Amino acid sequence: MLAYVLRRLAGAVAVLWAAFTVSYLILYLLPSDPVAIMLDQGAGGERVDPERVAELRERYGFDQGPLQQYVTLLGRTLTGDLGTSISSGAPVSGLIADAFPETAKLAGLALALALVAGVGIALLASWTRAAWLRDLLLALPPLGVAVPGFWVGLVLLHLFSFTWFVFPAVGNEGFASLVLPTVTLAIGLAAVVAQVLSQGLREAWRAPYVETAFAKGSGRARVLGAHVVRNGSLPTVTVLGVLVGNLLGGTVVVETVFSRQGFGRLVENAVTTQDIPVVQGLVVVAAAVFVLTSLLVDLVHPLLDPRVLAGAHGRTGGGAR
Repeated sequence: MLAYVLRRLAGAVAVLWAAFTVSYLILYLLPSDPVAIMLDQGAGGERVDPERVAELRERYGFDQGPLQQYVTLLGRTLTGDLGTSISSGAPVSGLIADAFPETAKLAGLALALALVAGVGIALLASWTRAAWLRDLLLALPPLGVAVPGFWVGLVLLHLFSFTWFVFPAVGNEGFASLVLPTVTLAIGLAAVVAQVLSQGLREAWRAPYVETAFAKGSGRARVLGAHVVRNGSLPTVTVLGVLVGNLLGGTVVVETVFSRQGFGRLVENAVTTQDIPVVQGLVVVAAAVFVLTSLLVDLVHPLLDPRVLAGAHGRTGGGAR
């Protein structure tokens, strides 16, 4: 078990390092000068003082060579210092910390709703003997995956904000402002959960141990709960880790559609102003959330399926032999 955990930890560190390195190569080596862009925007068409440009380039480290910049930024990131925003002058870590609670609230509610809806659809489709109901339920997940999230958000806005005036269209005020963004974000997640779980349950129903359980006198409900769900849900646990890691990307789109304060607004402003430290800080934080979630799934998976550890030991033993 210890070797398994250490391998997963090493993989997590490698992914974080790769995310930082790739984002640095893309952002810091672009043929543009974010300092000059910032000063041009603030000057309103007037001539920008070259000395001011040079001073700011030195302050933010853009006067250094690419390798020196990379080493300096990596060292700061390892200590938790994500740099300073070029456009506002505020610490990037502070900006992200201010935006994180609203985004985490939206992502958490959307994930909870997606799990309830996705698991409910899959279990009902697996349980029912009515072919028409099963076919109807199994048709919903592909539809939810195919429909773009921003389109769902615009439809919900049109219906519930501009036509029936049930929920507010924009803002972060109160629980009501969370309803439409939560539903928008949850639909795609629930569709994936339902699709993967229903496939896993169908395969589990066809397994030999199900026939054995029925032969021993177990009822349909007991077989579903004690055998089918436990074994059929393993792929869903793995996919769930990926979905949680990708939640931040989904919240950026949803927060932009509903004009909510959070990561979406922060990303939008940073990209518009080419605020490179903020963009890279967001990339690193998103990568960290993805890695931590995937690591948690990797550590929980052997508890649900001991064959994972057995397979890992087998590969290690085979290499030794």
